[in-house]
Amino acid sequence: MTNENQQQSYFSAQYLAKLNQHIADIKTEVGVSFEFFPPSTPVMEETLWGSIERLKTLKPKFVSVTYGANSGTRDRTHEIIKDIKAKTGMVAAPHLTCIDASKEELRQIARDYWANDIRSIVALRGDIPEGESKPHMYSTDLVKLLKKEADFDISVAAYPEKHPEASSQQFDLDVLKAKFDAGANRAITQFFFDAETFLRFRDKCVKQGIDGDIVPGILPVSNYKTLVKFAGLTNVNVPDWMHKLYQGTDNDPMTRNLIGASVAMDMVKVLSQEGVKDFHFYTLNRSDLSYAICHSLGLRPE
Repeated sequence: MTNENQQQSYFSAQYLAKLNQHIADIKTEVGVSFEFFPPSTPVMEETLWGSIERLKTLKPKFVSVTYGANSGTRDRTHEIIKDIKAKTGMVAAPHLTCIDASKEELRQIARDYWANDIRSIVALRGDIPEGESKPHMYSTDLVKLLKKEADFDISVAAYPEKHPEASSQQFDLDVLKAKFDAGANRAITQFFFDAETFLRFRDKCVKQGIDGDIVPGILPVSNYKTLVKFAGLTNVNVPDWMHKLYQGTDNDPMTRNLIGASVAMDMVKVLSQEGVKDFHFYTLNRSDLSYAICHSLGLRPE
């Protein structure tokens, strides 16, 4: 066996050992959070609340609700966040974008949240409206604005494979460092499908002097075609092995769900044993896959 083959065999063995070791045996405190989006129909609203009630039993650190680029969706986010806080007592963090609101509007929104005991916010730039070339504010500006209003706990976005609009990954890292310097408490990453991608990114953040938490965003895949389309828009690499796994499952949602849960479980096992203690799940308003993965992390309802 050549030295190269021996090295590959060694790393393969190390990887398998990480997969086979049960996470519950590792004496670390695992924290999770969940992302939801505002429902647009009564049926979707029922699904959302069913998911919230089930995932609540795992005692997440917080739950977040996404934010649309128009006032109607924005108002729904405000309503749902307040309802979650009132009905469940969980820490509820609304997404807030600065691309479609003035500074005074953002200040008013922040004050309203604080007055309603909402202390956590996910601060984002948002998508640039069609026809505009440059936003009037960036996420760093939003973090500064929020911190001036009150001592919010602020999460921001990070991109292990580079933001689609960024000129380079170094530029991306500079922007992330600026967001932490402005007062961000943690960064939640875009979803990814290679544990090494996140680990390399985490190392780069350390070299950049970023000492805040970098939380991996985990997307359990249920609709593969939609994923491929969305990944193309967000600069996320979908590995060839995933394409092969999902072949022939177009009309088989049960198999797709099992594959999605298995892929995500393997990834969180490896990340957990590399020292990652917090995970953020993009639930798409469904609880089944995220709940199963959390179970594999050793989380149980009391």
